[in-house]
Amino acid sequence: MRYAFRLAQRAEQHGEVPVGAIVVRDNQCIAEGWNASIATHDPTAHAEMVAVRKAGMALENYRLCDATLYVTLEPCVMCMGAISHARIKRLVFGAFDPKRGAVCHALSLADASFLNHRISWVGGVLEIECSELLRDFFRARR
Repeated sequence: MRYAFRLAQRAEQHGEVPVGAIVVRDNQCIAEGWNASIATHDPTAHAEMVAVRKAGMALENYRLCDATLYVTLEPCVMCMGAISHARIKRLVFGAFDPKRGAVCHALSLADASFLNHRISWVGGVLEIECSELLRDFFRARR
């Protein structure tokens, strides 16, 4: 998670919302990403989506079974859809997102009965650091 946090800081340096993500399998980082929606003019370029896309390319497989995704913010609906379709086994995130989080807040897609894949998850890892980074970023823009 500390590495994902450093990627979030990199996103902030590029003027992006500071969120970072890594995909790990067999104790090795196989892909990383940070928010890049502004730079790429792509609303789907969330940190999770970037990392999942890169992981699929690295493994030459769209299924990321036995992989863990670490991300600094509770994923949104779009990202949870991709995480589920990729069959990611485990999700670890930092800051909770009560307004838009789709793991356990606005929606609970990790446990949704209509999805055929269940994702093991834990939230709140480095929560204070991840939350402060986001809070400071948005405070500076107001």
